[in-house]
Amino acid sequence: MSRVRLRDLGIKIGRFETGKHNSITDVSGMKVGHVTLSYNNEDGHAIRTGVTAILPHTDSLFEEKVLGSSYVINGFGKTVGTIQLQELGVIESPIMLTNTLSVPAVLDGTIRYLLRQNPQIGDTTGTVNVIVGECNDGYLNDIRGMHVAPEHAIQAIQNAESGIVEEGCVGAGTGMSCLGYKGGIGTSSRVASFGDNLYTVGALVVSNFGEKKDLRIPGGDFSKGKESKERMPDGSIMIILATDAPLSERQLQRLAKRAAFGLSRTGSYASHGSGDIVIAFSTAHRIPHKLPPNQECNTFHFLREDGQLISQLFEMAVDTVEEAIWNSICKATTTEGNKGKVKMEVPYEILMGLKGWNN
Repeated sequence: MSRVRLRDLGIKIGRFETGKHNSITDVSGMKVGHVTLSYNNEDGHAIRTGVTAILPHTDSLFEEKVLGSSYVINGFGKTVGTIQLQELGVIESPIMLTNTLSVPAVLDGTIRYLLRQNPQIGDTTGTVNVIVGECNDGYLNDIRGMHVAPEHAIQAIQNAESGIVEEGCVGAGTGMSCLGYKGGIGTSSRVASFGDNLYTVGALVVSNFGEKKDLRIPGGDFSKGKESKERMPDGSIMIILATDAPLSERQLQRLAKRAAFGLSRTGSYASHGSGDIVIAFSTAHRIPHKLPPNQECNTFHFLREDGQLISQLFEMAVDTVEEAIWNSICKATTTEGNKGKVKMEVPYEILMGLKGWNN
């Protein structure tokens, strides 16, 4: 039987409607691309890894930046570019996701891609701030082999499409594990009215945290999952939040903080070695790299923080993150990885709360 998403099991999260594809790409103009590396090489090592690229829009991100922010739930991560993001509040590159030891290769490839697209970088203007996030897929993947190459980052960007986003064992999620089962890429979205306007919040995650004992059934119940005899690394998660609501970089950090609540609903407690990083951005405004000589100020409008409006966005963000995580698990398939290690796909009976399931 083909793997399905959480809603296909009759389970809904929250009170808001989803976008057309229940995906981060429901935020207009966005695209997501994957490169998946899943094969065994000649020496018997299993390569189960990849790259995922998130494009806030399809024009030049360096020339037309978007407002963004990041939030660290637990800092056991190896991201690139988040320091400048916090300082300046803008995103000027695709957001790239991969495994821990492939961050340099993905950074290299993304820089090369942006240099080709923008010949002025490093010549007539400054350099570029590339954002790369990671999770450790070393349980299933031959991570020491460093099989991701710069070209894979470029391909992931070029593969980016709007509409339906492939989930589960793809891209950066190929070798990831979550809550004792196979994890990976997951996405979701929410749409709601704000006066005369309709705004969307979307999330994409790379889920790679937790054990069976931590898993909570959607709706708040604890799983009966048994603690594994084999000790897993503490794991981590990368959470990308996108919206078309006109939010400032400060408001986007407030939104990013709420991702922690969606994460905790699934069973995470951000363990010691867990790198839990959130990146949030808005596509409502574009910030030009270079202003005209006679223009000294940018002028933007932002959503009023009167309590109800901003709180509604917070609730939407929490729901999208939670459902994106469940989708990453639901769509993932049983995977045999390096040294014969296996992560099983989650039995749907568990998530549906049916009695008599055997894990």
